[in-house]
Amino acid sequence: MTYTEFMVFVMEMVGTIAFASSGAMVGIKKNMDIFGVNVLGITTAIGGGIIRDLILGITPPSVFRNYIYVTISILISCILFLIIYIKNEILSSQFLEHYEQIMILFDAIGLGIFTVVGINTAINMGIEDNIFLLTFVGVVTGIGGGMIRDIMAGVTPFVLVKHVYASASIIGAISYILFIKLEIDNILSMVLSSLIVIAIRIASAKYKWNLPKIKK
Repeated sequence: MTYTEFMVFVMEMVGTIAFASSGAMVGIKKNMDIFGVNVLGITTAIGGGIIRDLILGITPPSVFRNYIYVTISILISCILFLIIYIKNEILSSQFLEHYEQIMILFDAIGLGIFTVVGINTAINMGIEDNIFLLTFVGVVTGIGGGMIRDIMAGVTPFVLVKHVYASASIIGAISYILFIKLEIDNILSMVLSSLIVIAIRIASAKYKWNLPKIKK
């Protein structure tokens, strides 16, 4: 494994942990049992990657050939479930109070990392000049799992109604493509672009930035 491959793998693991955590938290808040919590955790972590691979013609998708992503998702989901289950009386009020802040942090990290990982996967397949496809694949990888999670949880997908979400992913995707075109080191480009997405996502939540919508 080369240095670049190792660093991409590390970023994938961080993104998997972040998205699995966000999925598990949604399941816990919806009062699902441990199976349901695991389903949401796994789906959130790998859903976007599966869609990405199908778009790029990678079959079977990588998560079915490398089980570490599902394994990590199950481990994280079970740990979160057990912590809150065992200390329910202590954590219940704090959990509800800080739920949205925790979700924003986990989602921002996963969104930023998976956006650039999705593009990197496409570039490694030789797709370098199709900027629209690279951006689309990056955004789908970033938001896909979260959208499936929200639908399974019976709520309108977060990306469609709350603050700046997909827009942050688009900006990060374009930034990464631009950095690559400028021949900036790939890992540095991925880290910087991820941080851009994370910063925009967190700032939009803190300062209540929203895209225009029709008010009732």
